[in-house]
Amino acid sequence: MSHRNRVLVHTSRVPIRWGDMDGYGHVNNTVYFRYMEQARIEWAQATLPEYRGMAMLPLVVVNASCTFLVPLVYPGDVEVRMLLGELGRSSVGSYYELWMSGALYAEGAAKIVWIDPATGRPVPLPEAVSAPLRSLQHEPASTGAGR
Repeated sequence: MSHRNRVLVHTSRVPIRWGDMDGYGHVNNTVYFRYMEQARIEWAQATLPEYRGMAMLPLVVVNASCTFLVPLVYPGDVEVRMLLGELGRSSVGSYYELWMSGALYAEGAAKIVWIDPATGRPVPLPEAVSAPLRSLQHEPASTGAGR
């Protein structure tokens, strides 16, 4: 799925804490995943109000990746943009862009699966998650031909 088939669904601002840094003087690689997680949780709670305040959300990450472009350093605020892409029955592709001072510092991705908390088994995506993506799936592909 191309970048144009992704929908921006949430933007989060996360302050870099001095303790986020490692011995190399930049934000530790694992912390980038925490920034993405924070955006994902804020998005889920804003999109699905019934999950607000829950200690455990009925979604799991089945894979995650990050491409580190420029080291983040303290102090500053990271703007985490969360986009959704590939739509499955019980899963959705999520993508993240980490920006600071108008520059892109990292790009990440995570496949999110909705589960039944009692059984741990996948369940269909909530309508509020899948609806913004359905219209993208039905866009006609560009053939490059003139009008």
